[in-house]
Amino acid sequence: MKQMNINNLSDSWELKKLGDICKTGAGGTPLKARKEYYLGGIIPWLKSGEVKQGEIYKSINFITSKGLVNSSAKLFPPDTVLVAMYGATAGQVGILRFEASTNQAICGIYPNRQTVPEFIYYFFLHKKDEITAQATGNAQPNISQIKIKNTKIPIPRPKEQKRIVAKLDECFETIHIARANVEKNLQNAKDLFQSQLNQIFSQKDDGWVEKKLGDICERVSVGHVGKTSEYYCGEDGIPFLRSQNVRKGFLDFENIRYITKEFHKSLKKSQLCKNDLLFVRVGANRGDCCAIKEDHHQLNCANIVFARPTSGNVKFLEYYCLSPIGRNRLLGMTTGSAQGVINTKSVEKLKISMPLDNEQNSIVSALTDLKEKTLNIESNYQQELSALDELKKSILQKAFNGEL
Repeated sequence: MKQMNINNLSDSWELKKLGDICKTGAGGTPLKARKEYYLGGIIPWLKSGEVKQGEIYKSINFITSKGLVNSSAKLFPPDTVLVAMYGATAGQVGILRFEASTNQAICGIYPNRQTVPEFIYYFFLHKKDEITAQATGNAQPNISQIKIKNTKIPIPRPKEQKRIVAKLDECFETIHIARANVEKNLQNAKDLFQSQLNQIFSQKDDGWVEKKLGDICERVSVGHVGKTSEYYCGEDGIPFLRSQNVRKGFLDFENIRYITKEFHKSLKKSQLCKNDLLFVRVGANRGDCCAIKEDHHQLNCANIVFARPTSGNVKFLEYYCLSPIGRNRLLGMTTGSAQGVINTKSVEKLKISMPLDNEQNSIVSALTDLKEKTLNIESNYQQELSALDELKKSILQKAFNGEL
């Protein structure tokens, strides 16, 4: 990121530490064991995950007056700028539009006569990446209130702050509208492919026969279930697929694990082959499916259902499982707990309407061509979204260099 160019600033601008011009404070959490601190509470109490870029108008959590008095929580007035300090949302900034308290993972920057809250908000939006990069801690990034107070901010007169805020509001509104249009076009591109899948696999043309997946497979099995971490090794081992490696229509080898060759040999029932069809059993991506399209020589897997077809075009089967009708049928056979599990019986019983082989091949060819085109379109739209994000950063850079 470009550094702030203080040489461009007007003489009316001053570069000061935030703590020298604004009062700051952090919130607190009333004891969870004390029910009277929460039950029936009407005081809004924000957590760091609720601090999103923009204006904050409501809270989903509340505490009582006893909880407020008997903890470090404090009431912040409207127009307080909030900065999330801990965890996944560290660095996120928002403007409070109502009186509320917060937990200790949020730093509040109080409004005053010297500063315009929206100016402070835009400044911390501008500095977000830089501040986040300085966060300490591994699993939980941590931005201290001291670091926020010591952040240097260029401060013009309030009238100039208001002018800059008005200009930024105008620019960001234009970008917001442009982004919404691009996101709509991106979703339309994704919907086009799904619509085509649904149209093809909903038809009941002559020559199409409904079969159970298990009836056209040599086997349907599940990968290794049990302790494996002690058998992990370097990249000279055997790739060991887990749920996060199975995506919709492709294998994702990022964060792939490897197991020893000896352990791989001992896990004969979970060894995979080219053209195996893989299914995610549990979790948020339950039902995601892909075929092994290349000969990877040796692969193994953990807790994944896989089917080994003996007939039919495996890519046709994959497209069916990715279609709305196929996916809904599969998820409809989820068993077990509230989280749900797709087991081997569910996969075996999955009904698929199949035409003759030559028509399967034609359908696969047409869908693959459409998929390639839609991916190219999606890529173009993603680039447009990235360009809009960079434009916002560029505008903020100019604003706080005194160039807007």
